[in-house]
Amino acid sequence: MTQQQSATLPASKFASLDELDEDAGNVLGIINYTTGAADPDTSRGHLRLDIHMAHGDSDSFSEVWTTDLPVESGESGGIAYAHDGEHLLCAGRIPPGDGYASGTRAAYARTLELMAELGYHHCARMWNFVNRINEDNADGLEIYRDFCKGRAEAFEAHRFNDSSVPAATGIGSLGGGIAFYVLASRTGALTPLENSKQVSAYHYPEQYGPRPPKFARATHLSVPGLDSASGQIYVSGTSSIRGHETLFAGDVEKQTLLALENVAHLIGPDTLSHHRIDQRSTLADLDTIKVYVRNHDDIPAVRRICEEHFSPDAQVAYLNVDVCRADLSVELEGIVRSANLP
Repeated sequence: MTQQQSATLPASKFASLDELDEDAGNVLGIINYTTGAADPDTSRGHLRLDIHMAHGDSDSFSEVWTTDLPVESGESGGIAYAHDGEHLLCAGRIPPGDGYASGTRAAYARTLELMAELGYHHCARMWNFVNRINEDNADGLEIYRDFCKGRAEAFEAHRFNDSSVPAATGIGSLGGGIAFYVLASRTGALTPLENSKQVSAYHYPEQYGPRPPKFARATHLSVPGLDSASGQIYVSGTSSIRGHETLFAGDVEKQTLLALENVAHLIGPDTLSHHRIDQRSTLADLDTIKVYVRNHDDIPAVRRICEEHFSPDAQVAYLNVDVCRADLSVELEGIVRSANLP
């Protein structure tokens, strides 16, 4: 593999469904945020996953991951995958049921095993879409907490310690049980990032469930042979939380502003310098942004606030779904791309 090839990070962009060309070369994966759910598929030579996140066709879009390298794909134990020799995308789905801990544990375990088998040991980012996220399972445990239990057990069985967990989003969906997809790297340098103004999620007290959520607030993924300023920051789903507590319940505008403030601090100079990353970022550098809003009528207010902080050139999608805590109204995520990459 040449140096130029190894310095390539996967690119992601949003596309409307009617302009999507699934036969285009060097597609690593296509994640459809659409009106129905389907198991992951690799029949076209790349990963495809349909997630039920849209109320209608006008809200649907695709997240397209591309690479400069040839792509190989396959399926193993219910987990579909595509990889280019440096980056791996894989995905799975846990069907609807009365409980999710055991299914999550099994699906995550197979995903982690597959990553190891294929040689992708640096797990940078996970996305999880949980139907009925704030409702209770058959045993009276909130479904999100049920999911977190299974995820934690899978991580611990595979010796993921708290300092090596990836960035992640855990958000509601409109149907289809639980869907997830994962981005991993073979040789990239991975640095988990934490927000000094928040308790690390994996240290949350027991009031948030039998097992705390296992994720980093963000991860910085750099490429081999280049300095730490050359890389991407994958920002986890971020909400109006300080310490471990929700602030401004019932006030969507204040919650949006605090979520933005949390992201700005996370990707800003104080945090990155603390982690010895020579990169300076602001909210204007965030792209491929998803903003999750619990109440549809709140979307215009959330959009107005976000547009005051994001670059006008950033791709932003607004989705009307439930958030991981019943007292949270909004959550957002995105990717910061380095300007130093070739």
